[in-house]
Amino acid sequence: MSLFAPSAITSDLRKAAPFVANPTPTAEFSKRAGLKIPAPLGRRLPRLATSSFLIAGDIASYLVAYILLLPFLSNASENMVLERAFAVAALAAILLYASNALYPGYRLHDHEHLRRRTTASFKVAVIAALAAILLPEGLGLLLPTVGFLGLGLVLQPLLRWTARGLSWRLGIWGERAVIIGARNRIPALTAYFSEHWHYGILPECSSPDTSEVLPDGGPSIALIADDTSSIIGELATMRRQFAEVILLSDTPNLKITGLRPADVGGEIGIRLAIGGRSADWNLVRRVLDLAIAIPATLVLMPCVLVAAAAIYAIDPGPVFFRHAREGLSGKPVRVLKLRTMYRDAEQRLEALFRDNPAAQAEWSSHFKLREDPRILPVIGHVLRSSSFDELPQLVNIIAGEMSFVGPRPFPEYHLSAMDGEFRDKRRSVTPGLTGLWQISERSNADIELQQQLDEFYIDNRSLWFDWHILLSTIPAVLKGKGAC
Repeated sequence: MSLFAPSAITSDLRKAAPFVANPTPTAEFSKRAGLKIPAPLGRRLPRLATSSFLIAGDIASYLVAYILLLPFLSNASENMVLERAFAVAALAAILLYASNALYPGYRLHDHEHLRRRTTASFKVAVIAALAAILLPEGLGLLLPTVGFLGLGLVLQPLLRWTARGLSWRLGIWGERAVIIGARNRIPALTAYFSEHWHYGILPECSSPDTSEVLPDGGPSIALIADDTSSIIGELATMRRQFAEVILLSDTPNLKITGLRPADVGGEIGIRLAIGGRSADWNLVRRVLDLAIAIPATLVLMPCVLVAAAAIYAIDPGPVFFRHAREGLSGKPVRVLKLRTMYRDAEQRLEALFRDNPAAQAEWSSHFKLREDPRILPVIGHVLRSSSFDELPQLVNIIAGEMSFVGPRPFPEYHLSAMDGEFRDKRRSVTPGLTGLWQISERSNADIELQQQLDEFYIDNRSLWFDWHILLSTIPAVLKGKGAC
């Protein structure tokens, strides 16, 4: 099915020049070497290589700055202290550059590069000034360090352009993008981004359907060069098709949407990015998950065993159970939980529905019951209200099947009440031990609100959002408003 079938833009694109696939250097290398590199990794390798060249260029600029300052420095013992101060200052600046998305810095105007670099260097200089005030004999380091940072900032544009040019000549600079807009604008924009290659945009003429059949998945970026009112209905679909959708701002050569670069923070447009797709952030999430889950499992294991003993005393039988849920990319996840229900829970539920239509209606809306006859007395209610029964899922987190924060992995009967498009969206992220709707509404959220909250989380997913949810889970559990 066409991605933009209802739109007039689709017909314009299909009349445009035929698609010419420009294979990435990684794809060419893997083809010649007989290697099969996964598409996501193939897209990341050129970006990582380019970032490495740029970081090397910045390191070289600071080395040159040090060499130029060397004749003005005093004796060897003081030089050793200065060298350490310079190294710390350079490292801090490079880390700030990285945090400001300057590696590789695609899709930023040159003046925005200058602003971010200057701001980062100024921050490091302020920290150096504070250190000079607080440390004994620190004032002697202040002027050389500020001079070192300033000289490095002056040298960086030249070495950055050198690193960019090397990356460009090696064919690893930039990311493939398809331009979507009026037919008369596409050639001009294609020529503009081809000429101004430093933006890191490799424009391609394509119909939106073509990317589905390319061996490496096609362009990962869509550039919208038109009034969004004509494609507003397709934006959600486009965000699933592309890693990023960018509403272009005006370029120096062409008025596009009336958006000026200053309106969008010095970038070439407003980005509609899919949360959670960055492999780098996913790696950070995984490290944090393990760093928390492993010690938490060791500390909480005695408490889990005590709860398991209480369950067995009330209703002898297995105290743990695994339930099949839907995980990342639709893969089944065997979620581990403490048993909080009688072993004949299903029969009890069926008997309740036969005698109580109101309970049936409550179940259809929330898939939970306020007065649930299946739950074990005392221990069952305590474990569920505190969400303690979910703690064995730390094992799922360690195994990589779940994360601490994400949409809860629901059973099939729960998911079947949600529309297929939303289920596809849920499959794009790893399920979590807690999520946004757990801290917002807990058991009070109906299906529609659960879906809305999960969708908002997926669209706005970030490490800071995850930490907010994780920290907010603690008071939500302590209030005991209901089970997750």
